[in-house]
Amino acid sequence: GSCLPRQKGSGAAMVGGALISVYPDDLTFLFELDKPCYCNLKVVNNSEHHVAFKVKTTSPRKYFVRPNASVVQPWDSCTITITLQSQKEYPPDMQSKDKFLIQSTRVAASTDMDEIPPDTFNKEADKVIEEMKLKVVYTLPSGSSDDSGVTSSANRSFKQGGDDLSVRLASSIIYVGNICWIC
Repeated sequence: GSCLPRQKGSGAAMVGGALISVYPDDLTFLFELDKPCYCNLKVVNNSEHHVAFKVKTTSPRKYFVRPNASVVQPWDSCTITITLQSQKEYPPDMQSKDKFLIQSTRVAASTDMDEIPPDTFNKEADKVIEEMKLKVVYTLPSGSSDDSGVTSSANRSFKQGGDDLSVRLASSIIYVGNICWIC
């Protein structure tokens, strides 16, 4: 039963080389005008170390993030709730350019999740800070309707219109002898 010494910083305790995993990969918000929308994010600690994480966004005025920083115990997980504040208008093409960045790093087991030292995420030579980027995706509630015509029901009727067109096309094909004419 010989034990090889564990090399410092080899990352042997990390699964796939990542301190944390985040689920889901994208932040999907069910977008409704004048209503806040919520999205939960699960942060899983893949290591035997205490890991601190911090959430940053390109649009801090638009989103509430709770908690926006915390410490996750070894092999444990934490759920973050991200709230998109109520919006007055639909974004162009229902596309979001907002992005989130989750930074994570190993911390001492004694680190208080409510009082993470301010220099925890400073990029220093002896510190490994992992970063994960997440995109924001907006979806519409099914059956929703609004004045701008950006609705799932409008898409449905458009598809039905497409079916009608193909039906009309099929009915105007006339066979004369062996030759097929499309009127």
